[in-house]
Amino acid sequence: MAFAELLDRVGGLDRFQVLQTVALVIPIMWLTTHGMLENFSGAVPGHRCWVPLLDNRTAQASAPETLSPEALLTVSIPPGPNQEPHQCRRFRYPQWQLLEPNVTVNWSEAATEPCMDGWVYDHSTFTSTIVTQWDLVCESQALKPMAQSIYLAGILVGAAVCGHTSDRFGRRLVLTWNYLQLAVMGTAAAFTSTFPLYCLLRFLLAFALAGIMMNTTTLLTEWTSAPARPLAMTLNSLGFSFGHVLMAAVAYGVRRWTLLQLTVSAPFFLSFVYSWWLAESARWLLITGRVTRGLQELQKVATINGKRAAGEELTLEVLLSAMQEELNVGQAQASLSALFLTPGLRHRTYLSILCWFAFGFTFYGLALDLQALGSNIFLLQVLIGVVDIPAKIGTLLLLNRLGRRPSQVASLVLAGLCILANTMVPRDMGALRSALAVLGLGGVGASFTCVTVYSNELFPTVLRMTAVGLGQMAARGGAILGPLVRLLGVYGSSLPLLVYGAVPLLTGLAALLLPETRNVPLPDTIQDVQRQAEKKAAHGTQGHPVLKSTQL
Repeated sequence: MAFAELLDRVGGLDRFQVLQTVALVIPIMWLTTHGMLENFSGAVPGHRCWVPLLDNRTAQASAPETLSPEALLTVSIPPGPNQEPHQCRRFRYPQWQLLEPNVTVNWSEAATEPCMDGWVYDHSTFTSTIVTQWDLVCESQALKPMAQSIYLAGILVGAAVCGHTSDRFGRRLVLTWNYLQLAVMGTAAAFTSTFPLYCLLRFLLAFALAGIMMNTTTLLTEWTSAPARPLAMTLNSLGFSFGHVLMAAVAYGVRRWTLLQLTVSAPFFLSFVYSWWLAESARWLLITGRVTRGLQELQKVATINGKRAAGEELTLEVLLSAMQEELNVGQAQASLSALFLTPGLRHRTYLSILCWFAFGFTFYGLALDLQALGSNIFLLQVLIGVVDIPAKIGTLLLLNRLGRRPSQVASLVLAGLCILANTMVPRDMGALRSALAVLGLGGVGASFTCVTVYSNELFPTVLRMTAVGLGQMAARGGAILGPLVRLLGVYGSSLPLLVYGAVPLLTGLAALLLPETRNVPLPDTIQDVQRQAEKKAAHGTQGHPVLKSTQL
């Protein structure tokens, strides 16, 4: 009897799993809003220099009463590249001659100066943003993307730290702390008065966000039976899709960045409170030798699932007998180095990291293309989520019918082919290009669901969170590198698309080397994975694990 059979006794898909999924997926929706938040809280409104004739009442009184605000703007602000008022410069002195008819506008830098007295912003869309709060425009415009890079770095560092920490101290404990950290840091960011402190708080917020994502998927995986696992992971993945729609709705109703930051952060205080009800992973407790606590969690789940009698039948002697092999295995090898040095784990680790990287890299590549579909950022935000939903629901069917490996390969190859196809479609065929972009985005969304399920099933319990953390780091590394590929456009307009398409295509082909994990028990120890590799070598199969229930 392995843990899979213990889970079947207390219920692998019952009332507890339903309640757990709801409790874990709702925070995922709010978590997604933080990733997309600066599309709105950091929006750059229209702006121009503050000038006395328009913005100072004393100076306005000295101006001719017959002049309209448009005329005063003409003599105060030089025209910009699009013949709109320049956003970053103003005339040193009013240029009254520009009001004369048939005058050719010909100004030089010497006649202008930077915005010495600040800027005037267009507040028609947003009451305030971090850009208007700290004047992140003109000479300071690079500070906004720097804030986003700091945020992504926080996710990367959080993935590295929280993965190893969860394998050592537990999934639920780290998840609870991450909920509190995100709530506190997100709320504090809404009240900060300086931009450097804002960036620091967003870094710490992103650190916690990485831990929430990883521990959510792992708790769902380790408390759900193998046949129902794709459903749980698909619902988790759909949480991100609905989160995009939620972000658009919240941002449409809340136009002040401080209130918006507070709105998307406060719900995590509630998540922190009810997370104490969540059960710690009994699989992790048993594997790490915490048998008494593991028994308590199994009995708790049995009671919630209406199987109190089955829970009472579980005793320490039953657990020790069932998990005898796993408990007798020394855990000295359960370290980060084992992922890269153990023969049965090495190629799984490299290929899993590559799949995560391809997802992060390609998603941001497609997101940049989607921005060309329109200027309504609220509608665009909804579109990103809506097109993702049918792709992920379809992936659930593929995972159960075709298996993990074919689904992972197909989703990445589809995304790659759609992007590469766009390099051969003329620019004037906008409808076809948009259709290919949406189809490619669907492939990327499907690949995310696949890699979430797959990476949790490929690695043993003692190293699962560490491996998932490495994958999340790879995805964030891809997210950071993805936008930089756009710089290749100076050498050829199609070159960025060729890179964006080649990465998922080649990664999908490489994923053919991974073993299949459909409808098999999760490996608990490194030795389980090694036996899988040995059986594959002996029988020429693709990773059918030894069923431990036949050995005990």
